Amino acid sequence: MTAFDDTESLITVRDWLRFAVSRFNEAKLFFGHGSDNAFDEAAYLILATLKLPLDRLEPFLDASLTHGEAESLKAVIERRVRDRVPAAYLTGEAWLAGHRFVVDERVIVPRSFIAELLADQLSPWVEDADGVANVLDLCTGSGCLAILAAEAFGQAQIDAVDLSADALAVAAQNVADYGLASRIRLVESDLFAALGDRRYDVIISNPPYVNAESVAALPPEYRAEPALALGSGADGLDATRAILAAAPAHLNPGGVLVVEIGHNRDALEAAYPALPFTWLDTAGGDQFVFLLRYEDF
Repeated sequence: MTAFDDTESLITVRDWLRFAVSRFNEAKLFFGHGSDNAFDEAAYLILATLKLPLDRLEPFLDASLTHGEAESLKAVIERRVRDRVPAAYLTGEAWLAGHRFVVDERVIVPRSFIAELLADQLSPWVEDADGVANVLDLCTGSGCLAILAAEAFGQAQIDAVDLSADALAVAAQNVADYGLASRIRLVESDLFAALGDRRYDVIISNPPYVNAESVAALPPEYRAEPALALGSGADGLDATRAILAAAPAHLNPGGVLVVEIGHNRDALEAAYPALPFTWLDTAGGDQFVFLLRYEDF
């Protein structure tokens, strides 16, 4: 018998919260897709499963569950523990920069420091946000950054590119949910390959950037995500090299390229000593996102 075979005594939301936290800690789950600890993840999964407001746990703690609700919670908690499925895939949604996005196993769970930078319209590097006419989001995945870019640059048309047709199907749902189908064009392409000679004022990208050694050591929660969206060669820079090689031909004069590269700053600077990378400050530090102007190439 396991803990999941004996849940009849769990009556209230409080009971199930305690139970979930205990099971998550016992299983030594990895948290990194929206929360960083067992309590927050358990609270989120319970509130989402019960269709309750995600920011109001306290009023419901002593509420009793119906049999059907208890069975739903049991299934979600058990799958999180036994299969190590990311919470976002269990609820079908993820949050980034205060925005809700539909997600499933076809896309990486939205998380990017570029979202934080778009909230400030890439200021001061983009001086006139209303003057940005064309934006490219490479490796768009769920479409989250393309949608945030459309909000940041209200006059811009956005091309959102991904190699995966499955990912673009998810992105299409998110674009439709935000009413942006007239402004965001989804393009199936290996980076710039299908874009012809199109040029942009802003190019953003959160490409695959995990090196081979780190991919091999990823916890199961990350390995549940599409491999195509994670690894990028032995040193994690294969996609970034391709972006740097082609970006000058797709940037307008005065345009900017913004790319997230994880922990690869030292390797990138060693590989491109002549490029004057500007490293942008984010909540996580100043080593994860670089900016280059058209004139820097």
